[in-house]
Amino acid sequence: MAEHEGGAEAAGRRAGRLTLAPPEWLIRGLRPQDAPVPRAAVARAAVALSAPLAMGLATGQPAYGALASIGALSGVIGDTADAYRMRLLNIAVPQLFGAVGIMLGALVYGQGWAAVGALTLVALVSGMISSIGAVASVSGLLLLLNAVVGAGLPMPGPWWKAPLLITLGGLFVLVLTLLGWPLRGRAPEVAAVAATYRSVAALFAAAGASDYDARRQDVTQSLNTSYDLILARRARDHGRRGPLVRLLAQLNVVIPLVEAAAAAHRYGRASRRPEIAAAVGELADAVEHGRSTAPELVLPTPEGPADRAVDRAVRHASAVVHRPDADPARADDRLGRPAALGVRLRRATRSVLLSEQSWRYGLRLALCIGLAQAFVSVVPLTRSYWVALTVTFVLKPDFGSVFSRAVLRALGTAAGLLVATAVLAAVPRGWADVPVMMVLAALIPAFSAKGYAFQTAAITPVILLLSDVLNHQGFHLVLPRLVDSLIGCAIVLVAGYLLWPESWHTRIGDRLAQAVEDAADYVACAFGRVGAAAPGDQGERVRRRRRLYRDLSNVRSEFQRALTEPPPTGARAAAWWPLVVAVERIVDATTAARVRVDHGATPPRDAEITGIERQLRELADGLRSSEELVEVRADLPGDDKGVLEPLRQEVRAARAIASPAPRS
Repeated sequence: MAEHEGGAEAAGRRAGRLTLAPPEWLIRGLRPQDAPVPRAAVARAAVALSAPLAMGLATGQPAYGALASIGALSGVIGDTADAYRMRLLNIAVPQLFGAVGIMLGALVYGQGWAAVGALTLVALVSGMISSIGAVASVSGLLLLLNAVVGAGLPMPGPWWKAPLLITLGGLFVLVLTLLGWPLRGRAPEVAAVAATYRSVAALFAAAGASDYDARRQDVTQSLNTSYDLILARRARDHGRRGPLVRLLAQLNVVIPLVEAAAAAHRYGRASRRPEIAAAVGELADAVEHGRSTAPELVLPTPEGPADRAVDRAVRHASAVVHRPDADPARADDRLGRPAALGVRLRRATRSVLLSEQSWRYGLRLALCIGLAQAFVSVVPLTRSYWVALTVTFVLKPDFGSVFSRAVLRALGTAAGLLVATAVLAAVPRGWADVPVMMVLAALIPAFSAKGYAFQTAAITPVILLLSDVLNHQGFHLVLPRLVDSLIGCAIVLVAGYLLWPESWHTRIGDRLAQAVEDAADYVACAFGRVGAAAPGDQGERVRRRRRLYRDLSNVRSEFQRALTEPPPTGARAAAWWPLVVAVERIVDATTAARVRVDHGATPPRDAEITGIERQLRELADGLRSSEELVEVRADLPGDDKGVLEPLRQEVRAARAIASPAPRS
């Protein structure tokens, strides 16, 4: 939080004077992310891309090996999940779309305007299905990317050979990925739940301190990851017993710990002592190592409702974590059981066909691809498929800002071309390509973890080397690829960014308004107001709060995306940040008040709850009618009167944080 606020203040100080320093949005994009290098993925990529190339050389068919390596490259890019079942989907399903794409592209190779129309239609379908989810996004990417490659490069006949080779390359990555499944079947899920417990231990350690909000955000992200992993498996596991049910039960008892931490942060005394964080840390070790012998808990004596909530939550979590077999009747799914496959397919179909967002993204992508193909049909460019290839990578929907991606793509391509220049000039085509490919391929997952520009720089020389195996153009590929990339980025900036109204304003206000309205519903549900929820419906309260925290996490992601936009969009986004934090504090204050009531505090009156609801809904209505926030003020003072007074203070502070500027 301090980093964002400090960045916004620094930007404001620099706004009044001329400076030659790079803009803040560009610095953010070029700053490498602090992420560990995935060593296993590095080794898989090195083997997956070099082995097919070696096989092709050994059989006298280097072009076949290059096509299989292109399929392996797609599998490496799509291998982003942790759980093996999810990785199976993330790699296998997109390969089917990639095979269809290469087949469609090969059918229109050299067909002129017929290829323009075909790729434009493929781009529309690709963009629309990309809006469904992560697997669909990668599938849409490979469908279009391989169609562009098939339409731009000559493929070996007959028609089925190129799709088969590319699919085999992707399946080779899948086989390498699944080699550890028999030995580490549930290891990703166990590690995720243990990491969630450790994040909660850090949350208790930060109770009452200034970094509590940051630690709570870590808990939210960790819970999202753990539930996504486990519920994805439970969608295919119809049993109610076994290790997976036990793991779900261990994850569910984190929820009372998180709720109690909110109360401890505001009111706890004994619950802020280090023994609490240490006890939760020991639970993380027990989950990770599968221990079933519960140690004797030595916890501080509770001194009030908040401390009693913490004491009870820690003891209950210890009992569940160390229980050899979970009670299947109590292992409920706090986020709801995933729908059946048929239901999810019907929902996805409706989402694609009826969603305005799906159509708008599909049309945007189709327009850019159509313009790219039309341009290269009119202007003679050597192997001009790279223009549409650039458009495809830049407009991929889950990489952040379109504007910054276009700029970073150009910079990353330029850096990658420097490497490609040295490789194509110094390394003759043949067996020397194999060790070079091992090194270049290993850089892809290593650099992808650092950011988009770094990923582009790593992928560019790999694609150029494989293209040269197919085309035999050598060093002469380099300069045309740079020109093509710049043309593709220019098309995206004009037709994919400047011409679309939503590019000029953030969606933070709209999403934040919905989060505020959901917070009002949560307040009503938390205290069992008539018509909102039954007073004892704890499960519904938990589900609402989890969904609300997940939505706020999405708002944070949108905020991060908006900060990479050029002025004035990025500057406007920075003004929303204090209100994002304020809404999170409202949810925490509501949870803390509910926990205190559950452990002895006097319940609030319905009139108090209704008043807070009304203020939150008024705030949501004001945010929906606002384009930006123009004034920031400090928190309002308040007296500690009743269990809801801290919540009222947070609501008043949120309403006073900013004066909305009306939409024009």
